[in-house]
Amino acid sequence: MGMDQDILEILYSEEELKRRVAVLGEQISRDYADKDNVVLVGILRGSYIFMADLSRSITIPCRIDFMAASSYGKGTSSSGQIEIKKDLSDPIQNAHVILVEDILDSGNTLDYLTKILTARNPASIRICTLLDKPERRVKPITADYYGFLVPDAFVVGYGLDYAEKYRNLPYIGILKPEVYEK
Repeated sequence: MGMDQDILEILYSEEELKRRVAVLGEQISRDYADKDNVVLVGILRGSYIFMADLSRSITIPCRIDFMAASSYGKGTSSSGQIEIKKDLSDPIQNAHVILVEDILDSGNTLDYLTKILTARNPASIRICTLLDKPERRVKPITADYYGFLVPDAFVVGYGLDYAEKYRNLPYIGILKPEVYEK
């Protein structure tokens, strides 16, 4: 039994995730090799596993911080109203900020957070998302770094959840519709 029975199809295996995250870490390390004051900002809760693996694959000095934001409402789609649940612990003025997100779909959360953080005068802000779901985009947000393009399906695992479950799956899979249509 367990959670696997609720998965329709595995999109990305543990091994594929490991390989792709290593590539992202190499790209970021190369792009920021000459920069001081690099800060990875994980957007909780979904990014926690990706953030841990990504940060270990980055070979340049960087600080780590977290924010938590939520779109009001429950269910499988964003309401568009964003609330900050946890703000940064440290200032980001003159820092090179990389927002680390699990999935970029509507763009509402990252659009909002980018505007809030830009007002704090960082040297730069870039976005690194594990999954990019462009069909769902309603805001003009694009990722500077992304792991995989995903279809418009409900995906879970490797930090992504449905009703706070499935985050601890070691792969990313498509959730069976009957699970969330109950």
